[in-house]
Amino acid sequence: MASAAVDPAGDPVAGIDPVPVTNWLAERATVAPPLQFELITGGHSNLTYRVTDAQGRRWALRRPPLAHLLAGAHDMVREHRLLSSLADTDVPTPPVVGLCTDASVNGADFYVTDFVEGSVLRSLSEADELSPEARSALSARLVECLVAIHATDLDATGLADLGRSADYVARQLHVWQRQFNAMTSRDLPIIEHVHDRLVVSIPPQADAALVHGDYRLDNCLVTADGDVAAVLDWEIATLGDPTADLGFLLGYWVEPDDGFSPLGHNATTAEGFWTRHQLANAYAEATGRDLGAIDWHFAFASWRLACILEGVHARYVGGAIPEIPAEVHQFPQSIVALAERAEAVLADC
Repeated sequence: MASAAVDPAGDPVAGIDPVPVTNWLAERATVAPPLQFELITGGHSNLTYRVTDAQGRRWALRRPPLAHLLAGAHDMVREHRLLSSLADTDVPTPPVVGLCTDASVNGADFYVTDFVEGSVLRSLSEADELSPEARSALSARLVECLVAIHATDLDATGLADLGRSADYVARQLHVWQRQFNAMTSRDLPIIEHVHDRLVVSIPPQADAALVHGDYRLDNCLVTADGDVAAVLDWEIATLGDPTADLGFLLGYWVEPDDGFSPLGHNATTAEGFWTRHQLANAYAEATGRDLGAIDWHFAFASWRLACILEGVHARYVGGAIPEIPAEVHQFPQSIVALAERAEAVLADC
């Protein structure tokens, strides 16, 4: 009988076949079995596990969800390529150990990286790990890392053929409207209404760059002094409009007077964190890019996040992701609030 993966508490861990995974990892790193596998909570799409051996060495293993996979998503080969390509750039990423595309090992592609020490900040209590001065430094560092992503030399990193770079926003509007319709079981006409308003008012794309596509505070590992140890979750990175990528960061960023938090996270409301306006100004100063259409991109980011959360909620309800975080229960309300925010911002654009 095959053994089951267990976490440090001895509980079963879905999505891991421990013996072949241990054998695979032992061929690429110094490993002292048995390995313990622990699902790291917080990710809402691909699954990330903390892997610990008998001597305390640690790695991170990333694989697709267990069910409800969307066509074209959850591409481990692509994520592995991105991390490998960015290893010698100014973008902080986890060092890559290896990629497995042999389904007999674990039932799906996966890749492993070194485990990077750092905190993920989502709540006010987690933000308290940093002083107000460190939160301000972290705000500046988040902008610096986004600037570094957009400054990536595509030819030197071999990423020039990662995807089409033109008409990024138009393609995003099409993709996420399609994904929303594929996953939703609700009648939400505001999603279609905002989509149609966005389609007819897309700002010109001035240039193209590597874009993360999901860049936000809790997709970064941070240190106590306000540095970014690693940027994570490159699942939807591609080539596209860097202004839209900044818009995504602003769409996730929560300020004290917002009235709602899309993901249920309120870390950025803590004293010391910058406002969205400060983030945008720092980005503009560092890059020289014209941010005259940033309000439109903020509206687009809000609408796109509504579509993403509808799919995430459907995957949790359908059992694709084993552990349901508390904030997921508020996603149906957040989705409506995000669409309404997008509609309101567009009215002033």
